[in-house]
Amino acid sequence: MSNINVTPLVDVMLVLLIVFMITAPMLTVGVQVDLPKTKANQLNSDADPLIITMKKNRDIYIQDAIVDYEDVISRLKAISKVNFKTRIFVRGDNLLPYGEVISLMGLIQSAGYEKVALVAKLPDDS
Repeated sequence: MSNINVTPLVDVMLVLLIVFMITAPMLTVGVQVDLPKTKANQLNSDADPLIITMKKNRDIYIQDAIVDYEDVISRLKAISKVNFKTRIFVRGDNLLPYGEVISLMGLIQSAGYEKVALVAKLPDDS
């Protein structure tokens, strides 16, 4: 009588589980930017927002794709399927002048998007 030895299968599955557990947090999409700090509460919602990032060299990213300032609205409309209720988070580098980020937010709001918000990180309690 022959039996199947499942011990090697279990070993391989455990190794794969560990590999996926380690690599999953590294798969977050985003552009590295130094956000300003604030004590405001976090917003909670079910739908994932679109994230627009402006780096200190004034490069603009929608999610993780770089776009020109002139193309921001056309790309937003294509991505959101012209849904003006789509939540949009604007992330601006801490070293950018305030007016640059507000001008980008104004451009987005003037296109008809209603839910545009700034993103900041909480300050360290030191």
